[in-house]
Amino acid sequence: MSSPAGQKRSASHLTSSSVDAKKPKNSSITSFFRPPKAKTVGTTSAPKSSFNKQGWVASLTPEQRELLQLEIDTLDDSWLAQLKEELVTPEFLALKRFLQKEKQSGVKIFPPENEIYSWSRYTPLHKVKVVIVGQDPYHNYNQAHGLAFSVRPPTPAPPSLVNIYTGIKNDYPSFERPPDKGGLLTPWAERGVLLLNTCLTVRARQAASHANKGWERFTQKAIDAVARVRSHGVVFLAWGTPAGKRVADINRQKHSVLQSVHPSPLSASRGFFTNGHFKKCNEWLAERYGPDQVIDWSLTSGTKTTSPLATIQSPLVSGDKLADSSAKRSEPQAPELADRVTEPSKLLNTDEFDDDIDALEALAATETAS
Repeated sequence: MSSPAGQKRSASHLTSSSVDAKKPKNSSITSFFRPPKAKTVGTTSAPKSSFNKQGWVASLTPEQRELLQLEIDTLDDSWLAQLKEELVTPEFLALKRFLQKEKQSGVKIFPPENEIYSWSRYTPLHKVKVVIVGQDPYHNYNQAHGLAFSVRPPTPAPPSLVNIYTGIKNDYPSFERPPDKGGLLTPWAERGVLLLNTCLTVRARQAASHANKGWERFTQKAIDAVARVRSHGVVFLAWGTPAGKRVADINRQKHSVLQSVHPSPLSASRGFFTNGHFKKCNEWLAERYGPDQVIDWSLTSGTKTTSPLATIQSPLVSGDKLADSSAKRSEPQAPELADRVTEPSKLLNTDEFDDDIDALEALAATETAS
């Protein structure tokens, strides 16, 4: 039978061990009993990943490692973790062999090699809120840099992007076009707008020259990854029939899918300017994640194109003075008409219509009939 002193020492030891096991290190007794911090539903912080990039690279064959060096070096890890299985498929490796031959033959390819995956670095997978689906990269010099619809300065915004600005202006009258006719959309990408072309490379001055070589399958996997990983919901903006096909299988219960005609001058007047996509996108994000998670569509410093959210979200009563004034503000503004009225015959030699298959087919049919 143990002594009272022995019992006391045993109880004391048990009490001390229990407290030490439960008490977090480097914290006060006050913080120990404080309620845990609530998690924000719309958080975009980087999740903990079990992806072992070094181990995956080590598992590749020498040929695979050679062919996939660009992906290893420049595809953001958040995307690489989800697309690594696609990268080693026979289809993707065949695409890489094709691109390798193109490079060896001296063909000029756009965008520059180190910018092919810039969309993944500007918009890591865990930060995606909106997806804008493009088609072919711009195929003239000093244009494509890996983000759909975007061009680097001093290249002026192409006609389709000018029409996108008009659409934003009609949704948000406070929107200001970038100075010097700029078309750089990296601010959107950094705010969670994934600007993804369906095809990621093209020969100089040869539209759709890298179509049906394997990019379409790869970028579809990227779109599918967004739909799967961003399970709380994102907004997909699909302009034109080709983009619409890319989002055909998206779960509309989880995500918002907004479709319309393409913004090129050949088709924008058939509904793009009044589709309200930029406002509808923010309405959905505000409802799903809260007002602080909407997209600021501004591209000029010192301005913010998101407000007034109260006006966006409030239902307008027919006959109300506010409704009348708001309706007038939402109509296409007269100064913008010059941006969209251009004779098709003067535009056919540009690379602006590679996405706009519907409009090109309609134009071809009209010319045949005449």
